[in-house]
Amino acid sequence: MNTLKRLLAIAVVMLASTALAQDYLPARTASGKPDLQGFWTNASLTTMQRSANYREVGLIIPDDRLVELTADHHQNVRQATDDNQVQGQVPDGKDLGRGRGYNAFWVDPGSKFGSVKGQERTSWITYPEDGRIPFSEEGSQLRRQNFSKFSGNDGPEGRALGERCIIGFGSTGGPPMNNVLYNNMYQIVQTDDYLVIMVEMVHDARIIPINGEHRPDALEPWLGDSVAYWDDDTLVVETVNLHPQQAPRNSAALTKQGKVIERFTRYSEEQILYEFEVTDPVYYTESWRGEMSFNATDTQPYEYACHEGNYGLTGILAGARRLEQLEDSN
Repeated sequence: MNTLKRLLAIAVVMLASTALAQDYLPARTASGKPDLQGFWTNASLTTMQRSANYREVGLIIPDDRLVELTADHHQNVRQATDDNQVQGQVPDGKDLGRGRGYNAFWVDPGSKFGSVKGQERTSWITYPEDGRIPFSEEGSQLRRQNFSKFSGNDGPEGRALGERCIIGFGSTGGPPMNNVLYNNMYQIVQTDDYLVIMVEMVHDARIIPINGEHRPDALEPWLGDSVAYWDDDTLVVETVNLHPQQAPRNSAALTKQGKVIERFTRYSEEQILYEFEVTDPVYYTESWRGEMSFNATDTQPYEYACHEGNYGLTGILAGARRLEQLEDSN
């Protein structure tokens, strides 16, 4: 009986959300297109791929587990305990081996799971149903080779693109656009001929022509070659030809044969429904897709002056040279 009641409650919420989407009339530009402009954030506890922690939960978090899973999420525990640091004591560095370079003060990932069409989600990926990217054997090998090539300390070119302040880490600029540990803000500016998405992380900017044409294949810009068109009230963006240094490391790795389709739809006054589909016959065994919400906010993006006063990359390379000197002297 309790299971039946819970299913009925979920059905009511889903029907109400569907009705909201169907009845909503978005604000429009002077030419009559839905107005996507404003400041938006995708900060969330939800991640692109579904963690093994939520394998038994599935895509949609049941109402009776939402409070528990939110409170137990490692990011919320981290914020509440400040990484168990004690005032006046210097951290001992044990967490650095796990890839953590910040304490809780410096991160702002969001404190709630993402709500898409009224449903709290464990992953942005909706297909395959396990919420995981369906890498092929060849695709996985290509990824390993690239990460091995660009993970050394021979020079700045060996470090990650985010460390070099070229594009944001974690595919914040996309495609598809993804949320990360902090700086999950976006500003959208729209005309009849262009959509511009300014990404807070590393101050990336996607300038997307509407009803334009793809550039010659020889041109492979950062964040890819994107063109858009309107499908009724949804703006559809097709991206091909990612920059060769980005293509293998992007959250959606692509070859020349691949593409990403993004769809932007005003779902309510407070949300843009963002859908994406990734196709590449080399990297994946099948196409995969997902959904995300961009939420309206009064907060505005920070200026992301990535290299200003930044000694991290210099320190990494200087440390590597010093280790080489010590090894040569032994």
